[in-house]
Amino acid sequence: MRTLAGWCVRHRRLVVLFWLIALVASLGMWRAAGSAYSNSFSFPNTQSADAIKLLESVAPKHSGDTEQVVFGATGGAHLTDTAIGLRVNHMVHELEALPHVSTIASPYDGSGHLVARTDINHDATVGFIAVTLDVQEQLVPQLEAKAFVTKAVSASGSHLHVAVTGQLAENANRTSISNTGVGVGLALVVLLIVFGSVFAAILPLLSALFALGTAIGIIGTLSHVLKMPQFAPELVLLVGLGVGVDYALFIVTRHRQGLIAGIDVESSIVNAVNTSGRAVLFAGIIVCIALLGMIALGVSFLYGLAVAASIGVLFTMIAALTLLPAMLGFIGPKVLSRRQKKHLAESGPRVVGVGSKGFWPTWADRVQRHPLISATGALLAVVLLAIPFFSLHLGSADQGTDPAGTTTRQAYDMLAKGFGPGFNGPLLVVAVVQPNQHQVIDTIVEQVRHQPDVKSVKGPIFIPAKTGKGDVALVNVDPASSPQDVATTDLINHLRGETIPRALGHSGVTVYVGGNTAIFIDFANVLAAKLPLFIGLVVAMSFLLLAVAFRSVVIPLTGAAMNLLSIGAAFGLIVAVFQWGYGGTIIGINGTSPVEAFLPVMLFAILFGLSMDYQVFLVSRMHEEYLKSGGVNRIAVRNGLAATGKTITAAALIMILVFGSFILGGQRVIQEFGIGLAGGILVDAVFIRMAVVPSIMMMFGRANWWFPKSLDRLLPKVSVDAEDAAAKASTGAKTPAGSGPEPELAGHVAP
Repeated sequence: MRTLAGWCVRHRRLVVLFWLIALVASLGMWRAAGSAYSNSFSFPNTQSADAIKLLESVAPKHSGDTEQVVFGATGGAHLTDTAIGLRVNHMVHELEALPHVSTIASPYDGSGHLVARTDINHDATVGFIAVTLDVQEQLVPQLEAKAFVTKAVSASGSHLHVAVTGQLAENANRTSISNTGVGVGLALVVLLIVFGSVFAAILPLLSALFALGTAIGIIGTLSHVLKMPQFAPELVLLVGLGVGVDYALFIVTRHRQGLIAGIDVESSIVNAVNTSGRAVLFAGIIVCIALLGMIALGVSFLYGLAVAASIGVLFTMIAALTLLPAMLGFIGPKVLSRRQKKHLAESGPRVVGVGSKGFWPTWADRVQRHPLISATGALLAVVLLAIPFFSLHLGSADQGTDPAGTTTRQAYDMLAKGFGPGFNGPLLVVAVVQPNQHQVIDTIVEQVRHQPDVKSVKGPIFIPAKTGKGDVALVNVDPASSPQDVATTDLINHLRGETIPRALGHSGVTVYVGGNTAIFIDFANVLAAKLPLFIGLVVAMSFLLLAVAFRSVVIPLTGAAMNLLSIGAAFGLIVAVFQWGYGGTIIGINGTSPVEAFLPVMLFAILFGLSMDYQVFLVSRMHEEYLKSGGVNRIAVRNGLAATGKTITAAALIMILVFGSFILGGQRVIQEFGIGLAGGILVDAVFIRMAVVPSIMMMFGRANWWFPKSLDRLLPKVSVDAEDAAAKASTGAKTPAGSGPEPELAGHVAP
């Protein structure tokens, strides 16, 4: 690390030039190639996936998604008016000419007279037109999706209102990355308060933004190779900005301590990278391991997301270890605040120790004296926050939770009012039958129609198969409940497990229940089944890495257990806000809904990695103090907490503000990430790292640092510790009272 840091400082112009070239080149490639983000789901051996596969092979024109153009009469008019009919006909002709539109039919004849009443409600105020695409919605470019929605809603006017519902319309309404600036601004304010220097505050942000700009360009280009969801860039910025600023914050803080100790600029930067930089390296690797662990789930939707987020973290880590030292070399002593420079000039160098005055030394003393009370109080608060987690319901929010002004929300409300909430999430029953098996499908339709939560059944429609072998039977089922309702999930499970198998008997016909609602339910089931494997893999990998770093068994186990607690609290907050609706209206969240099916996996990976960041920063300083004190655990834990408390909480505050800024608008899934990440970091930094972990380590004593000799021989020796040059500053440097083992600690030192 010393060699790398020294080279970057001495060749700082070359390093900055390299990063500039990398930034421009990556963004240039992205601009030239464009991006191909898509919310593509691929999870075999589920009924919804098998239904799509069947339709693609035997009836490709019916295999795409179905959008609904919803139209309603306003101002006392009715949909039977011929003027309205003519306008709807004109809209249908325009939509029919668009790419990927397979089938669409107007309910009116050429003169504008209503002839098809099946898709019009009983009082002729709300109707809808089903539009079948020839591809899945994620394969339709966003510009084409916007053109579809624009042409549909342009028919709105006097006595007619038109809106569009469906995944295509949802993607057309996708918001851009709009809150990054807010997060950057809030982070800058915190850095200015912490450092008291404009240069010191700006450098962490510059380092993170250089890295993220380069990463976003690479990720956009990679989206042509890997399937990446459309919110991937926003999530990368969300995680990368918080992580990148934090990594730079720890290095800049250590560098300033070196300058105050009288070390020259280059040596101080090298020392900061060699000490705090090692912790940054280990922390970044753990975050990447946690994110890439999602690949073990075997769900293609998460592959690209894992790679994208890992690239963002990796680049911010590399920038903190290379670009940041180079920029620190340019500004020299200006990284210090005016007060620090004045004090240095008047009083001379001094070693910044852990001291006995101030909030964090006082708090560390309190934890040392009453570890059981500190741990119990903090754990109680965390457990209370985690209680809602046991009510977690995975699924997908329907369009009834979209912002009120969007076309999808308008269409949802019109359909729910005119036909019932289940019309917003129809189910599709699909089968291939021979001519003598049509009666089997008729029996299924009759059985399904009599289920309690079924509002209506349309069909069956028999379409000759492309292969010429039999007919494709299509049946649309409208539930009485909304797509996100638990009753709809229960209905799908009941149809698949009891109703349809009973109606089939021994006919030999294979029937699938699909549709968008079924897709999200199957997605949730697939992820829930694989979640234990994923959690076990991430915990095992992080345990091994921390065991190698700290030569300890207890510390990695403690870290993993505490991480699970803070993640449980984060999930509890998400359930309380999004499922229960507590405080949602205050921050602009519309309605209640299940938690997105893939959120637990993503949130676990990110939070586990970020929590381990703080564990590494905290324990690495404790380990450093443990070696300095000659193996006295209580001094090591106390001094480590006192020395890092301010920096860790400042870093956590930056993350909380960055993550929290994404709650103020955008997609609902990003709001869920914002609440979960901000809440999880708050719990982890304040309750877990500053109270529970040091208290437990106080009570464990020397057992914290126990490591079996067999493991010591087996595992490679890679230390997170390094000699701190600030501790061996010039002879004239003054050491403030309390920077070493303090007199008042003598009565508390364990043997």
